[in-house]
Formats: sequence, C-alpha cells, structure tokens
Amino acid sequence: QVQLVESGGGLVQAGGSLRLSCAASGRTFSSYAMGWFRQAPGKEREFVAAISWSGGSTYYTDSVKGRFTVSRDNAKKSVYLQMNSLKPEDTAVYYCAAARRPTATIELEYDYWGQGTQVTVSS
Repeated sequence: QVQLVESGGGLVQAGGSLRLSCAASGRTFSSYAMGWFRQAPGKEREFVAAISWSGGSTYYTDSVKGRFTVSRDNAKKSVYLQMNSLKPEDTAVYYCAAARRPTATIELEYDYWGQGTQVTVSS
C-alpha cells in the first residue's frame, strides 16, 4: 500500500513558477513509476508527466514540454514537478500517482493516487 500526499500548489501569475511535491509512504518507493496528472474544471483528468522508477526516463505531454520538469528522490520517497512559464490553461487540480511498474504514462496503469493540489494561474 502506498499513500501519496501532494503539496506546493497555489495561486501564481502567468509566467511564474511553482514546484509541486509528492511525498510517499511505504518501503518500496523505488519500485514505482511516478506520474503527475491534472484535471481542469469541466474536463477529463489528463496526463502531465511521468518518471520511471529509476528516474532514468521522463515523459511529458506536449503542452508542457520545455516548461515542466519531473524529478524524484528515492531516498526521500518524493517526486517533484517543477513548473515554469505557467499559463492560465495550466490551472487545474494536480494529482500525483504511483504505478507498480518500471514506467507508466496511461492513467489506467496507475495504482495509487494522491488527493490533489490546486494550481491556479492568473492572467
């Protein structure tokens, strides 16, 4: 069982930056691929970024490439999402998720989810 707790959301102006963190419980964090998803009001939840269990591979949706960076620290059982050059369309609830496999980029591949953290980007 893995419990995930996100933090770092908030209100920021367009062009600004935020760093989301996700702290995991459990002893086998390094055995999980980790991902970030987001859900904007009235929209489906969508994939944002993912990182393999070793941290050696990262994946991004096209709309955030070059602006967002996903990273992990297995010793701290944490995964991070550095978000730069934020746009109003990035406004959403951001979710951290864990998958019991080396890599995962599809929502159905994820086994555990955090409660989400709100990110609001004002224009």
